[in-house]
Amino acid sequence: MNNLGTAIVTGASSGIGAATARHLAKAGFRVVLGARRMDRLTELAAAIDGVALPLDVTDPASVTAFVEAAGPCRVLVNNAGGAMGLAPVASADEDHWRWMWETNVMGTLRVTKALLPALVASGDGHVVTITSVAAAEVYDNGAGYTSAKHAQSALHRTLRGELLGEPVRFTEVLPGLVETEFSLVRFEGDAARADGVYSGLTPLTADDVAEVVTFAVTRPSHVNLDQIVMKPRAQASASRVHRE
Repeated sequence: MNNLGTAIVTGASSGIGAATARHLAKAGFRVVLGARRMDRLTELAAAIDGVALPLDVTDPASVTAFVEAAGPCRVLVNNAGGAMGLAPVASADEDHWRWMWETNVMGTLRVTKALLPALVASGDGHVVTITSVAAAEVYDNGAGYTSAKHAQSALHRTLRGELLGEPVRFTEVLPGLVETEFSLVRFEGDAARADGVYSGLTPLTADDVAEVVTFAVTRPSHVNLDQIVMKPRAQASASRVHRE
């Protein structure tokens, strides 16, 4: 029943990306999933009758090959990204910063730029970019990630004006604490430290975010949900939470 057209989801092998792929397929989209971990991606694609394609958003050649193989699309969900490290500016790891900017900012630029012609040609395109509350706030020891997310958000919001008048909508989703592999990656596999991020509170789930994305892209064509900020009830800001 893929009657809503093709939706492309980056970073679709786990977490928010995988959940979004499942929800979009259930809503009636044909889903093309992109990520580096093809074992996970292939299994998920088979379960939702989707298409799994290798994608490394930090590699221009990989993005070009992915877009050529994906073909026409109506929806793009820019989900690939992440954080690495939690150090103050005074002891910043430049490699961590470089990875975050390449993945969150340049990756979003490469994929979106390459797919814009197809999205416009669809006659009803929609770009959803998953940023973070870190795109609107800063917090101690997080300058590498918050700066990358601010830049990713600026890129996305600029497109809203540059494509005004074209048949493409733009929605930015800014989640707060979501329990996925995000913190495990940030802390380079330190599970105990990653678990501590969510201790004493009920965080958002990947499905919570996926439901919001699906809601946004299934609104009538004249409705553009520009920004959606979502946080757990126990989180007031990027740096203020209530723990039991």
